[in-house]
Parts: sequence; C-alpha cells; structure tokens
Amino acid sequence: MSLNAATARLHALGQSLWLDNITRALLDSGTLQRYIDEWSVTGLTSNPTIFDQALKGSADYDADLRAGLKQGRSAEALFFDLALQDLGRAADLFRPVHQRTRGVDGWVSLEVSPLLAYDTHSTLAAARELHARAARSNLFIKIPGTAEGLPAIEEATFAGVPVNVTLLFSTAHYLAAAEAWLRGIERRLAARLSPDVVSVASLFVSRWDVAVAGKLPAELNMRLGIAIGQQAYKAYGDFLASPRCRRVMNEGATPQRLLLASTGTKDPKAPDTLYVEALAAPFTVNTMPEGTLKALADHGRIGAPTPADGGDCEAVLAGVRQQGIDPDALAARLQKEGAASFVASWHELLGVIASKTAALSS
Repeated sequence: MSLNAATARLHALGQSLWLDNITRALLDSGTLQRYIDEWSVTGLTSNPTIFDQALKGSADYDADLRAGLKQGRSAEALFFDLALQDLGRAADLFRPVHQRTRGVDGWVSLEVSPLLAYDTHSTLAAARELHARAARSNLFIKIPGTAEGLPAIEEATFAGVPVNVTLLFSTAHYLAAAEAWLRGIERRLAARLSPDVVSVASLFVSRWDVAVAGKLPAELNMRLGIAIGQQAYKAYGDFLASPRCRRVMNEGATPQRLLLASTGTKDPKAPDTLYVEALAAPFTVNTMPEGTLKALADHGRIGAPTPADGGDCEAVLAGVRQQGIDPDALAARLQKEGAASFVASWHELLGVIASKTAALSS
C-alpha cells in the first residue's frame, strides 16, 4: 500500500478527510476500501441528493427494493432500509479508524428526513430511532442547525445520540450549533452521565461564492467562501479555549469538531482544489465530493495550514459589505434555500423509489 502525497499531507497536517458520497458500487468494488488504504480517507457523509443519484444510476438496489416491496414497505421506509445497509457496511470499514482514534474519527452520517427540519419533536424522535436501528457506534445522525433544529441537537446530545449538525452557513450558525451541543453535554454531566457524545458541526463553504457570482470585483472573486471558513475556524478555536468547553473536556468530553462541507468548486474557471487547499485546518474535518477527492489525489498541493487567527477574513468580509452584500442576511437565505433544496431532493428520491418499485412490480 502506498499513500497519496497530497491526501497524506492533509491528514498529517491534522485534518480528517471524509468522502461526501456513498453508492453500493463504491462498497462492492472495493473502491471505498482503497480510498481508506491509499488516500487517507477516514470517514464519510451522505444526504438525500447523494442517495437519489445512486439509485437513479444503478440497478444495484433492485433486489432489495423487490424484497421491500413484497413486505409492503413505503418509499420512505425503503430508503432508510437501503441507506442503513450501505452506511452500516461503510461504518464497518471505518471501524479500525474509529477504534484507533478512540472515537474521534472513522464516522459515517445519515440524515433524518428533511421534511422534519422545522419540527423539533419529530426530529429528535427520528434521530433516536435511526441511531438505534443502525446499531453502529460510529454513525452520526445529521440534524439541520436551523432555529427549530437546535433544541433537537441539544436533546439528541443529552440522549447520547452522536449528531452531525448540518446546514450551517456562518460563524453565528456554527456557534449556535456548538452551544446546543455543549448544553447537551453539560446536562449529561449534571445527570451523572458520560459526557463523551461525539459531534461535528458542518459549515457549507462553496455556496457562498455561487450566491455572489458576478456581484463582486475581481479581487474578491472566489474569496467569500474561504473567508467564511476562516472566520468560523477562528471562532471554533476560541470556543474550544472557552472555560465552559474546557470544563467538559476535563470531565471526559470529546470536543465537537468543525466540519468543512460543500468544498467542491462549483465555478469551472476556478481551481478544482481551491477550498481544500485554502482550508487545510488542523483538528477539523473536510468532507469532499468524490471528484474533488480525485483532483486532490491527482494534483493537489497542501501548503501551510489555515491561520488560527482567521487570516485576512475580516478584510475580505469588509470588502464584501462595501459592495452592498450583507453576509448575515445572505447566511439566513442560504440556510433557508439549503433546507428547501434538501426537501426537493427528498421528494425526488422518494419519487425515484416509487417509480422503480412500480416498474419492478410489473
């Protein structure tokens, strides 16, 4: 086994490299195992869009769909059956990493139904049920960091469910998610329960630059997403150094890690490893699409780590504001649009399952 230089460098720098994709073919072909062995991949994330694409382009799931159809399973139930099968297999591949890092790394993620994004009670119930069904200690349940999702994040943490907080777009979003996790841990300590409930907080990066494309001068082009990531990284460092966070760490808590998501470059004129190289931040996670992972392995160059003080992020954000763009308002819009996009993908996914099962039954 020979390690790829760029991916090994990222790992050695202290950032976990996770794949933002899962298909049955990745598992059956041994490709995911090769990424683990040769490209330093130590975890995996999924979402409804990823499973929608996997089901559309493959007959790999047809036998399981037929079996579920005979049992009278609904489209949503069939989806979670298939997702838990694939993610369970992936979790088992990452188990050696999970054990070696004592639970810090080696995770996979499954999302609750995005239809629950604004329903705290139902989100919590779904999170607990899915985590119990998975029966894997290294499976995160993804809960959106919307205002309605934050209480569910706290309650899930208190209940001992590991959470990947998703749909975060700003430093304020990140800090709200971190506070929800911390409140859950503090409540566990007060109840004399183990505080070691692992979590990550997923900050979406590339959608910022898509949102402002053509609205900024050349010197700010493709810099907003990186600046948001840098600002959140500084806030993350400050949060980890806070007295409250240090107290729970002293009691045995594994601190919630910042996860940099949506790090595939959307602009074909920009470097395809732009966000990965700029946000090589120690003690964080970068979850990237398979195409970005391949680009990194092929020609990526990992240099100095992301500055802990945020670098020039405040200057970039000031320049963006001077162009009449309010980052706070844009973050709120991006989160709302992100939630709506996941709902659309969810409906499309269930439609694909329904049409496939109809074809198989006939």
